[in-house]
Amino acid sequence: MINRNSPATIDDVARHAGVSISTVSRVLNRNVPVSEEVVAKVEEAMRALRYTPRAAARNLATSRTNTLGLLLAEIVGDFFSPLLSGIESVAAQHGYDLLISTAGRRGPQNQLPGPFHKHNADGLLIFAGSLSDDGVRDTHSLGVPMVLLHQTPPDGLPVPCVTIENKAATRAIVEHLIVSHKRRRIVFLTGEPNNEDGSWREMGYREALTHHNIPIEPALIAPGHFDRHIAQTSIEQLLRDGIEFDGVFAGDDEAAVGVYAALRNAHLKIPDDVSVVGFDDQSLARVLQPALTTVHVPIDQVGIEATRRLMQLIQNEPTEVLTLLPTTLVIRASCGCPE
Repeated sequence: MINRNSPATIDDVARHAGVSISTVSRVLNRNVPVSEEVVAKVEEAMRALRYTPRAAARNLATSRTNTLGLLLAEIVGDFFSPLLSGIESVAAQHGYDLLISTAGRRGPQNQLPGPFHKHNADGLLIFAGSLSDDGVRDTHSLGVPMVLLHQTPPDGLPVPCVTIENKAATRAIVEHLIVSHKRRRIVFLTGEPNNEDGSWREMGYREALTHHNIPIEPALIAPGHFDRHIAQTSIEQLLRDGIEFDGVFAGDDEAAVGVYAALRNAHLKIPDDVSVVGFDDQSLARVLQPALTTVHVPIDQVGIEATRRLMQLIQNEPTEVLTLLPTTLVIRASCGCPE
């Protein structure tokens, strides 16, 4: 006997239609073929009982959580705001929530963190520096849909990756310092250890110097780690050591903030004494004084494309293995060009 004063349940629908609960579940989730006659019976029962499927019940039947997992090393600086915005926009379009976990400064982890251990996400977005190659292999072996951001997969592993063009853009911005501003002693601040973006940028720096017959001096390559404090410390150390330089490629815009601080503390003018350039075109680049010459990265688009690829995997659709997004040079005043 159905209590008309309480909402109908999936059990009520099954009894009304004269089918099993599992058959009703199949009709609701469309995951197993069901005859048109049975579908009609179930749909008629739902209409008669004014039954509304509950999301939780459907999730149990499909083993879906309608949640995407995002693993980051940490969330620091202006870089991650547009990235998260891009990810969330696509997730919301597909009715998915976003679960975020950070690995911290301990370095890439060899296994997924606690929040992702109990099948709390239907797929994972893995940002560079958060999960080691062994961790990527182990996660892939479990059959978890996953997409890497700013990190290519281990050799032979068909895991989609979304990243940006680094080398040509770095070569272009360093050559701008050499050709347009006659800089010859250009400091390069490295990225984090084993960071692919940083490695490609160093290759672009070296290519630019080599192309213009400028010797590569190890003394002018110092840690930056995409961190303003580390960058400031490195520039201050170069100045204490009496190493002369007339330009700095900061590695990224966040590190450029530290470069500005170190130079100003030493009473050196940007760009009169030292030209400074960055990478990413974060929102802070436009408000620094002088405004920062940098490389524009479509940060939000990285998040959008990665989440699109992940949704394709979850829906068992084909997807691109490598997505390489273009970057563009943005000229402002910090290199020596007019405002």
